[in-house]
Amino acid sequence: MSVTAQAHERIDLRTTPEIKELIVRAASSAGLSVSAFLLGTAQERAKQILAEAEMITLTSRDWNAFAKALDNTDKPRPKLSAAIKRHRDWQQGKR
Repeated sequence: MSVTAQAHERIDLRTTPEIKELIVRAASSAGLSVSAFLLGTAQERAKQILAEAEMITLTSRDWNAFAKALDNTDKPRPKLSAAIKRHRDWQQGKR
């Protein structure tokens, strides 16, 4: 859900006066309402956390070993082969 989408859900928060003032000041500096600031900030951070949790990063050496292991499998794996091809094309800018 983007910040500008029609909202139907509610999240209630409790905080200290100091944290609230900090958030209010930051939202004001960004030219946003407190709700828009909190929602946008939380959404971006949530995306970062999920990307880190769901993505595996390999060194070039590890990637080559992984690809070689897939290439040397006894059973054909067309979906994995297609994924490797897409990755190699993406790396080369062919997308």
